[in-house]
Amino acid sequence: MPDTEQVTEQVTEQVGRLLACLGTESLGAKTLMLRLGLRHRPSFLQDYLQPCLEAHLVEMTQPHSPKSPTQKYRLTARGKGHLPGAGR
Repeated sequence: MPDTEQVTEQVTEQVGRLLACLGTESLGAKTLMLRLGLRHRPSFLQDYLQPCLEAHLVEMTQPHSPKSPTQKYRLTARGKGHLPGAGR
């Protein structure tokens, strides 16, 4: 059985990295992956992007077209509150 505390810390670190990469910008998945130094898209989607979307920390700029080639992601107000120096 995996150590769930370790898994939780890893996910939290990954989410934090994605939030820091976004900052005040709206970025596409390819740009985010490049900034994070990632190459494997399925891992990026599962480990970084989906947890952020599910926690409502990040939102799509085109929510009605999730597979659009021009889709970008931006921080929500909740996501901005998790950035360093946000004074949660």
